[in-house]
Formats: sequence, structure tokens, C-alpha cells
Amino acid sequence: MTPASAVSRLSGQARRVEPFHVMRLLARAGELEALGVSIVHMEVGEPDFPTPGPILEAGRRALADGSIRYTSAGGLPALRRAIAAYYVDRYATPIGPERILIAPGASGALQLVFLALLEAGDRVLICDPSYPCYRQVLQLLGVEPIAVPVGPDTDYQLTAALAEAAWVPGVQAIVVASPSNPTGSSIAPDLLRELHAFCRERGAALVVDEIYQGLTYDVPDRTALSLGSCDLYVINSFSKYFGMTGWRLGWLAGPPDAVEVMERMAQNLFIAANTPAQHAALAAFEPATLEILETRRLEFQRRRDRLLPALRDLGFGIPVQPSGAFYLYARLPDSLEIDSMNFTGRMLEEAGVALTPGHDFGRHAAGRHVRFAYTREIEDLDEGVRRIGDWLARA
Repeated sequence: MTPASAVSRLSGQARRVEPFHVMRLLARAGELEALGVSIVHMEVGEPDFPTPGPILEAGRRALADGSIRYTSAGGLPALRRAIAAYYVDRYATPIGPERILIAPGASGALQLVFLALLEAGDRVLICDPSYPCYRQVLQLLGVEPIAVPVGPDTDYQLTAALAEAAWVPGVQAIVVASPSNPTGSSIAPDLLRELHAFCRERGAALVVDEIYQGLTYDVPDRTALSLGSCDLYVINSFSKYFGMTGWRLGWLAGPPDAVEVMERMAQNLFIAANTPAQHAALAAFEPATLEILETRRLEFQRRRDRLLPALRDLGFGIPVQPSGAFYLYARLPDSLEIDSMNFTGRMLEEAGVALTPGHDFGRHAAGRHVRFAYTREIEDLDEGVRRIGDWLARA
């Protein structure tokens, strides 16, 4: 009897995990570059700036000093205190370090929160479009994501009214992001307060993804923790604003009793977050680092203000000016009668411009949308716009 293949033994949840379409495009872009083709990268959401010098130096010191052993699963006490102090200093929001847990990236924090709050068969409301890992991780846990279509009328954010209209039995949590991926929109404080009150009324948890916190342009930099309540969960990261993507370090904030439970879970799932990365991150809140980060934030805003009107002039529909992150979520020009998957493929092969199709972020009008990441120098963005314009003129 022929033994079953390794693939046949995979679980149903594992088989249903969808790939990032952008990663396939990124791999193809690499192949083209290896052949000498010039590619303008506007697809991956990773800052092009290096990790700030003070953070690098703190990491080097940690390695030289031998600070490489396990920390507690909750993270370095000094780092938890530093994050708590950051909320006070920057957001005037007192939060005790016992409410903070350090995780291996925001992805690790998100998994801990989902595992702590949800059981197989539960349901969770998410935005459509939204970050693809929400639905993939939920499905791996046997939880059903309920995608709620959002558009420019609500600044691509989920509101209490939309949540009520989409409500079904079994919903145990609502997930929102501010600023968001892929739209760059931020949720207004009054709408967040209404959504929080709605969650309380329905007995559901509110999870707020703040991974792009700090990268805001037209609105004040805020945190959901300023609501002054212990009954919500905030996810954050050192990756985007602090420029530490490959260090894989994030954190979560939640009720103290829930954080204690999640620390026990982390002991079994991860042991602890990366130790040298935690020591390095202690320098993230130093004045010299924050000065560097502010300069970079202003540069991202300059890039947005350059790319946004240029794309609109080419016929892309961007009805809402994004107030944060480093993305533009654009509707394809009406003159194009092709799907965004086809469009991004042809743009890469025929124009040398790498973009992300809307299909990565959900189903709502996904075939008519693409995401532009302005994580490249303005000269590169200008070149990308020129190539897109030339291609559209030929199409």
C-alpha cells in the first residue's frame, strides 16, 4: 500500500490558507531584476529607511554584553515600562506596564489576542478591505471572519452602524485598524467611542490594530487606549514607525488579567520575543531616535502629497486622502476593463512597476483596486508614475 503523501496529511485549515498575491509578484520582480530589468517597487509595505542609528547601537551593545538569554515571556520589564511611559509622554494616556506584553512582532501579538478571546466556531467582524492576515489567522483557528464592506463614505472604517447591520449570532470580537492597511485611513475618535460602546452592549471584544501609529499626517496621532478603558485590546509594533521590520518585535496592551493569561500562552508558543531586539528597542523612545523618526514621517507625508495627485491625474480613483500609514488604495481608471490581478501582472511585465492587487485585502471591489506603497524615494515614485502613464497611453 502506498503511504499517503505529506500533503495529504495537512489539516483542512492549513490547506485553506491563501498566499499573499503580492509575494508572487515580488518573486517575479526579483527574477526580472536578475535578468537586468529595472523595477520600480511600490508593492511591499516596508519602510525603505534603515533602522535608526541609536537602536542599532543599542542592539550592538546587547550582543557585546551577552544580553542574549531568554527574557520572561511577557518581555523585558524595562521595555514594558518604557512603552508605558511612551503612552504617557506622547498620548497623555496612563497605562501600567502590567497591561503590556512584548511579542515576536505584531503578528505574534495578534495571534495571542485571537487565541485568548476566541474559540473554534466563533465569528469576528473585520473590514473589507483590510490586512489579509486577519482572516487567514482567524480561519486557522477555526473562527469565521465576517467581512464587512467599507468604502469612502466611512473613510474605509467600520462604524457602529455598519457593525450592527452586519451582526450575526456568534460574533465575539470586532477588529479595526487605525491607520489602516491598505487604505491609510484613520478612525475618528467619536466613531471609535461609538464602536467601543456597541461592543460593550453586545458583549464583544474590540481589537484595535495600531501598527502604523505615529505615521499620521492630517490628524493628531492617537491611541485607542485614550478611551480610558481596560476592556479593549491594542496591537502595536516596532516595525513600521520605528523602522525595525526584520527585528520582529511588537507588543499588545489589554486588561491585566488577560495579559497574564496571554503571557502563559506565550511561554508555550514562543518562549519569549527576540532578546537582542528587545534591548535594542529600549532606544526607540530616546529623544535622538524620535527626532529621526519625525524627519522620516515628514518625508512619508511629502511622498504621499507627491504621489496622490499624480495618480489622480492618470485617472486613478482615490476619493479619500489617506491620513496615515504609507499606502494609497486606488480604483483603476474607468477606461481600463481589466481585473486588478491582470493589471498588476501586466504592469510588472510590461512597465516594470510592482503593485499590489486589491485581491490581497478582501473581496469588496477588489478587482477594481490596487495598492500603491510610497516606501521609495520620490525620484522612484516619479519614475513609477511616468511608466504607468506611458503604459496607460498605449493600453
